[in-house]
Amino acid sequence: LLTRERKKFGALLISNEYPANTTSISYSISFVLVFRAIATMGKRKVGALEKVEADLPNLQHKLLRDPQSYVEDFRAQYYQYESHREIFMAAPGSSTESGIISLRDLIDFISHVADCYSDIVKNFPQQLIEMLTAHHAALDPELREKIVGSLVLLRKKDIIDSVKLIQTLFPILVSTPSKTLRELLFQKILSDLRASNSKATNHKLNRTIQTVLFNLVNSDRSSSKGLWAVKLTRELWKRQIWTDAKAVEIMKEASLTDNEKVVIGGVRFFLGGDKEREEMEDESSGDEAIDVARLRHQVGVNKKSKKKARQVEKAIIMVKKKERKRNQPHALNFSALHLLHDPQGFAEGLFSKHLQNTKSKLNLEQKLLVLQLISRLVGLHKLTLIHLYSYFQKYLTPRQPSVTSFLASLAQSTHNLVPPDVIEPLVQKIANEFVSEASAAEVASAGLNAIREICTRQPLAMNETLLQDLVMYKQSKDKGVMMAAKGLLGLYRKVGAEMLKKRDRGKDAAMGLRSGNINEIRFGEEAPGEIEGIELLEKWKEEEQRKKRIEMGLPPDGVDEEDEDANWANWDVEEEDSDDSGGWINVESDAEIEISDIEDDEPPAKKMKQGRDNSGDDREIKKNPAEEPLEAIERTSLSKFVTTRILTPADLAKLAELRSQASVSALLPGSKSGRARQAGQSSSNRHIDDPLTAAEIEGLAALSREKATREEKIAHAKGMKTDRDEFKSKIARKKERKQEQGKSTTNKEKARKKNFLMTLGKAKSKGKRSLVETRRVLKVHQERSKRGGRRGNKG
Repeated sequence: LLTRERKKFGALLISNEYPANTTSISYSISFVLVFRAIATMGKRKVGALEKVEADLPNLQHKLLRDPQSYVEDFRAQYYQYESHREIFMAAPGSSTESGIISLRDLIDFISHVADCYSDIVKNFPQQLIEMLTAHHAALDPELREKIVGSLVLLRKKDIIDSVKLIQTLFPILVSTPSKTLRELLFQKILSDLRASNSKATNHKLNRTIQTVLFNLVNSDRSSSKGLWAVKLTRELWKRQIWTDAKAVEIMKEASLTDNEKVVIGGVRFFLGGDKEREEMEDESSGDEAIDVARLRHQVGVNKKSKKKARQVEKAIIMVKKKERKRNQPHALNFSALHLLHDPQGFAEGLFSKHLQNTKSKLNLEQKLLVLQLISRLVGLHKLTLIHLYSYFQKYLTPRQPSVTSFLASLAQSTHNLVPPDVIEPLVQKIANEFVSEASAAEVASAGLNAIREICTRQPLAMNETLLQDLVMYKQSKDKGVMMAAKGLLGLYRKVGAEMLKKRDRGKDAAMGLRSGNINEIRFGEEAPGEIEGIELLEKWKEEEQRKKRIEMGLPPDGVDEEDEDANWANWDVEEEDSDDSGGWINVESDAEIEISDIEDDEPPAKKMKQGRDNSGDDREIKKNPAEEPLEAIERTSLSKFVTTRILTPADLAKLAELRSQASVSALLPGSKSGRARQAGQSSSNRHIDDPLTAAEIEGLAALSREKATREEKIAHAKGMKTDRDEFKSKIARKKERKQEQGKSTTNKEKARKKNFLMTLGKAKSKGKRSLVETRRVLKVHQERSKRGGRRGNKG
């Protein structure tokens, strides 16, 4: 239309044939001018659209909003990517900078919208994999990073699976010389495995990757490539993504390789992997909880906005998510040492390959780590490795570097199934080398502590002469030596009092020997299983029953049969028609009569004297045969609480509470149990999975060597103080409560704490007020207080 009008107006001008009406001429001119302006605007708009379409991020935004309307535009960009890729693949090293930038932008663009055009980009992931696999060493760093990120993005869009992604990235991780690329690939592989196992355990993917890592370690045992398998497995174990036995087998094979770095990585996993997992679990569970009430209060006080409201909603969602996670059942986390398939073969392989082998390339520190792992395996699984103990002989001298670590390893490798003849020469050598009058106090205390730890696990390794000699060091002036000797003395008062002299046995051990309650320890004998702290629960039950009877006005030492029947009403355990429920029944009636006569006529002191011979020696106790059933009754009465009662969940909860109270009271400075534990009797309370450290062998010497700073002393003093909340005033408690809730102070408190110089002007002006002005100010203040302050918080 515009062209036609332009031609018509031009013909009129050329022929000089103007219309009779000038209005039509002006109309035609104005019409042409308007359309010319429209044409100019149209050209500018089309140019702007072409510029926008050339901008890939804007085009990407349009494609994601309406994919079907921009199919041809995407196809054009994809053809441009293919041409750039062919040019690059023809000569990867001679590509121009502009071509690399264009290729990088096109790869980023296509990977973001690939899920909208899956039929067009079906070859795109494979092309990226080929480009990265073949030319990862020659690629530009930014282009290489963009290809890796695009592959990860395609994995998130489910265009490729995790197995294909990791099988692509892991060989490059192992072989590339670039440190930045290795860090990037390791992080991407780890994050993908975490994401795949976030909602539920992906067993298929885990088995595939574990097989790849296992084959990588076994393919070349002298190569350092297995270090990546160690790093990845240790990180996934720490994050509790892999907790099965196959991950442990990977680290086991890594510990038996020929490369030093891979070996030490596997050994450190077994020595500290479980501790790292517990620390990470404590960090994740110890996150500060979000106080929703505090957030709501701050939103109500401050200026209201949609952003604040969204923050509160997000915080509420996060709190609910944490609550759900906290209430979920926890999976059983077994230690890596317990998941080993063949601990005996593993320990023998480590010992023969890294310690006995003269061609081993490990230094002394690395050999010590291997030795610690072997000793923990032997002690935990009670393995038989006799030639291990002869290996310790040359290292048990005070001049040996890290000798306390060797002593700790020897103690860890000892258990009750090791023959005493094997351990006794080592104990004798430690006593000769470390414990003497000429030795330094630190050396003597370390030797005594090591002997105590060994004899705790195998008491039969000590002979009577050596024990009596070592016990004499309890009179030493050095505190470390004295406490170590008392720890050894306290141990043998429990497990071998007959080896001590009479003056060293103590009251309980002497009475136990006289009554025959202390039995001689035999080789290979296993102690019966006991519930830890059950005597605390029994004592608490007796006290509660005694209090209840006193309140009812009954004798405190009686037996409340009604209460007993009420406790057992819901448990169908006891049989009412039982003839032998009264206790021990002897077959011979004569012996039964003798027992009753002894019980009625003779006092307890006389019964004890019957078991002693005329020489007065307590080691050989001659007892009346009629007394044996009576002593059996007394021993069975100790465990009657366990054998006649099923512990309810309430009992178990109370038992845990009593245990914690006992452990806290034992750690207090003035308690006897705390002193005994400081004297070295903590090994009986140590968990079987906890290692024995060199610091425990050194004892007080390690503590005295490390000088505490002033801040550490202050923190220790504050930690020893009891909580004084009960002595705080009401105002102080209210202030603490407001601070915890995130509330501010009142205006009166703010005015009271205000700087004095800042209040002078207001005080002067208040003094110069007239009565009318004072009345007006008070009236305004009264009205403001009625409506709840400046913000009107009331109502």
